[in-house]
Amino acid sequence: MADVLSQSQIDALLNAMQNSDSEESMADEPSKPEPEYRKYDFYSPKKYTKDKLKMLRSIYDNYARVAATQINGLFRVASEVEVVDVEEERYYEFGNALNETDVLALAHVELPDHSKNPPMVFHIAPTLMAAMIDRMLGGTGTDVNVDMSYTYTDIEIALYEKIIRYLIAITSDVWAQNIKFSVSFERVEENPSMFQGISVDETVVIIMMRIQLGDIEGMMNICISGTILSNIFDLMDKTKFLANQDEQARMRSDRADILESIREAKMNITAQLGVAKLNLDDVYNLHVGDVIDLNKPQNSPVSLYIEGQQWFNGQLGVHNKNMAVKIENRTLEPKEEQNDEVAV
Repeated sequence: MADVLSQSQIDALLNAMQNSDSEESMADEPSKPEPEYRKYDFYSPKKYTKDKLKMLRSIYDNYARVAATQINGLFRVASEVEVVDVEEERYYEFGNALNETDVLALAHVELPDHSKNPPMVFHIAPTLMAAMIDRMLGGTGTDVNVDMSYTYTDIEIALYEKIIRYLIAITSDVWAQNIKFSVSFERVEENPSMFQGISVDETVVIIMMRIQLGDIEGMMNICISGTILSNIFDLMDKTKFLANQDEQARMRSDRADILESIREAKMNITAQLGVAKLNLDDVYNLHVGDVIDLNKPQNSPVSLYIEGQQWFNGQLGVHNKNMAVKIENRTLEPKEEQNDEVAV
């Protein structure tokens, strides 16, 4: 006699079959890629918004165009300059990426408020700078064997200063549309590890620019400290606020000047007792002594029209034995005198 399965065994068998089918279907489906998340460093949170970084990129896009013109005229060779990226980081990250033989150019920044600021830092890759110096000395500037550990001679340091002065001088011009301040060459630092003008933990913004000089390509980095940027942005906000105040003051002054200029202007004021509609035949047959019904009570208000527009309501009376109107209120919506009505 065949074995008879119990109900629990039947249920277990069905569950096993369903699980095996679901595993096969899941195996057939392609695996979804896991979403990538960008790590956020809470120890050094971002200080500048995307709008501020976007503004800096726009400024240094203009810098790149002016710098390309300067390089073309200085070295008599077609060059390209473009902004690769604008990053916010700590200064020690920028300093750790430098070699002991790298040379930094420091630029003094003088803001309109005469605040004390750390210098801007300019760094040019040795391969690119060696090509520039070679061209200034009459060479072709095509040596690609210069590595990142290249050590400059005293003559090359002097030429380095002369070249970097041109690139520093145009900084003030590209910033002038936003804020006017002066940037001047200060000195050359031949040992980056000895430079202490910027705190290692200070937030800085690095503008990375790619420069192609003929067949040679290299990077130029501009490091702007957070102290300089904070002072610049504060001055820009203050300048914008003062400009708005000046604009409002100018508008108030213009309004006062306009009112002063028209103060003695003469205007026609008409007191309207009432309005009546008459046929042309009735007007033709009017005679002295005829009475026209205005359909208004005797003590009803009188409308005052200034240059054809109703401005006030008042009461008819006498002042110094002359007919007069006492103004009682001002109409909210001036109404123009109707052309088909006869004012009396």
